Amino acid sequence: MYDLFFSHLPCDSFLRRLSACSKKPVRMPMVARRLRDPDINPCLSESDASTRCMDENNYDREKCSTYFLKYKNCRKFWNSVMIQRRQNGVQPSMPTAAERDEILGAMGKMPY
Repeated sequence: MYDLFFSHLPCDSFLRRLSACSKKPVRMPMVARRLRDPDINPCLSESDASTRCMDENNYDREKCSTYFLKYKNCRKFWNSVMIQRRQNGVQPSMPTAAERDEILGAMGKMPY
């Protein structure tokens, strides 16, 4: 990416941080990858919707309050499910994406 701009310069530590000298692909940090994993983050679609709303409305939080509320309710719901499963000794405490779809399907409507 930065090869065009810095190709005439020797590789120093600054350029290595910019990946201009490195041929390795830049990887997402582990925490960010885990947050993007639908098996780990049950509210991924709500999170994406609130981010998209913020982008579309020039980061005016008031216009996106319904998205934030839906995300907050989603987190509360799945956190309570996780606590209940932990108390019952069910592993893993957070249901997988497929299990979550079954749970929501059995409820008939979205609880949040």
